[in-house]
Amino acid sequence: MSLQSQPIALELIVRNHPGVMTHICGLFARRAFNVDGILCLPMKNSDKSRIWLLVQKDERLMQMVSQVEKLEDVKEVRFSDDLRVFEQMESYLN
Repeated sequence: MSLQSQPIALELIVRNHPGVMTHICGLFARRAFNVDGILCLPMKNSDKSRIWLLVQKDERLMQMVSQVEKLEDVKEVRFSDDLRVFEQMESYLN
């Protein structure tokens, strides 16, 4: 039985250096897991960045998160049902 697809945000804390986004997006692409939205900002006074990924909940999501957590540059992964940042960006762009 599959879960009804609904959006969820993944919030990642990552080391801020060239290539991090490529590693993360490549992991999703290799597993044919679509990313609907991406926002990335450096954290103040830190060598880290915060990345928000808008994805759809499905039966593969927990496995994807497990794989993301194994990436060397990923320090933390959290789930969030708060999609305001993506909604605000969408209204700004439309």
